[in-house]
Amino acid sequence: MSSPMSRHRAIEDQALDWLIRRDEPGWSQQDQVELADWLAESTAHRTAWLRAEHGWAEADRVRSLGDWNSESAHEYRPRRWLPAAIAASLVAAVGIGSLTLVPQFGEHASVQQVATEQKRFDTPVGGRKVVALADGSRITLNTQSVVRAAVSDRARDVWLDSGEAYFEVQHRDGEPFVVHAGKQTITVLGTKFSVRRDRDRVTVNVVEGRVRVDDGQGLETSAAIITAGDTAIARGGSTLITPKSEERVTNALAWRDGMLSFNLIPLSEVASEFNRYNRTQLEVDPSAAEIPIGGTFQASNVDAFARLLHDAYGLKTERDGDRVRISN
Repeated sequence: MSSPMSRHRAIEDQALDWLIRRDEPGWSQQDQVELADWLAESTAHRTAWLRAEHGWAEADRVRSLGDWNSESAHEYRPRRWLPAAIAASLVAAVGIGSLTLVPQFGEHASVQQVATEQKRFDTPVGGRKVVALADGSRITLNTQSVVRAAVSDRARDVWLDSGEAYFEVQHRDGEPFVVHAGKQTITVLGTKFSVRRDRDRVTVNVVEGRVRVDDGQGLETSAAIITAGDTAIARGGSTLITPKSEERVTNALAWRDGMLSFNLIPLSEVASEFNRYNRTQLEVDPSAAEIPIGGTFQASNVDAFARLLHDAYGLKTERDGDRVRISN
């Protein structure tokens, strides 16, 4: 049985071999597919590929410092020196902290996604953040959200790991912008929309343009196209598209202004929304859970909302530390 170290070295060697083959003239589309399949097999493969890519870049940088300016030097790249140069650069990379070179990728990450550096952005409870991407697109993160973005001149991918985000996508001809949310992928060319992830449930609200929602199975029949005013709710292989309602979409995006807007929603659901934005948590007794709530409220002001419930419905509110219990 091979040792963990020998298996690691074997994978590193495979990654180097793939990298060398990719830069040779005979590289084909079938080779590209086989490489993508190899990368998808395990995190270890993707990590080794990323290390090899980095090492290749470092090797080229080192080479540029030497006498490599002649035409013959550029035309001829001896295979035998490449692994050694890459290995040397990897030693240096590990010395400065190799963890920065190994971001996490989805199981279906492409070669370009793996090779593009990811940037991570997050927000705390009640926080909001606007992120400007290299392609001119903008992401507004809602409370308790985490996204990773890999944007280059060849691909535009964002991973919504948790929470909710609003996207304003800059159009680039023939180059889609893809949001990965669990098993769902949301693909656009240029539009404005939001994506919310609640465990395995993904909700997409479209403000402008068209959005394609896929369930990750790769089947054309499983894709849904939604337009401005539409909402898609996806869970597993099922996607529900609600009737067009610009008002509902506007209400769903009120958080961008620090507000929460409801249209006769049960109090239990309203409380759950408030709890996403505040450390003070609302607990609703079953006796009051189904009371319909409508209106617009400041997301961060739990106490004011509780007072309104008392004034409008005569509900009892009892505070105990970071808990506010509401009952009839």
